[in-house]
Amino acid sequence: MSEITIRRATAADSARLTRLVRGSGAYRGPYAVMVDGYRVGGAYVEHHPVHVAVDADGRVLGFYALLLDEAELDLAFVADDAQGLGIGRRLMEHMTGEARAAGLTAVRVVAHPPAEEFYLRTGARRTGTVAASGRVFWDRPELSYDLTGPDAPAAPAGPGADAA
Repeated sequence: MSEITIRRATAADSARLTRLVRGSGAYRGPYAVMVDGYRVGGAYVEHHPVHVAVDADGRVLGFYALLLDEAELDLAFVADDAQGLGIGRRLMEHMTGEARAAGLTAVRVVAHPPAEEFYLRTGARRTGTVAASGRVFWDRPELSYDLTGPDAPAAPAGPGADAA
């Protein structure tokens, strides 16, 4: 895999992020209702810490959005053809580093059910279940990244940690 960089997203990335969300294989079948018509808007990207993983050609391989006021991971996606390459793990390491830098002690995740194992492997722990409501017809796992304890996910190493 070529060089991967994690950088702050800009409003100009919003169309690519929207395509990544809508095209996600994880949201086919009964889960499609969650991304049908979903849009990652430029104002959203400018207002929240949204970071993208891009390759040397600038192709977006994945991204996450952290809601600082709510201490919650709002969005996290990796392109279908980039899954299994460590992009998601690197994004979660970056996210926990950004959360720590912002003074957060934990980050809540309400996960897409098939993604629960990924979050557990990257250091989150299960804290409960969010009941089905609205357009979501299934219960969702609630998890948390503890950023303070001895088992807290490791922060990225020093300057230049964004580049691989």
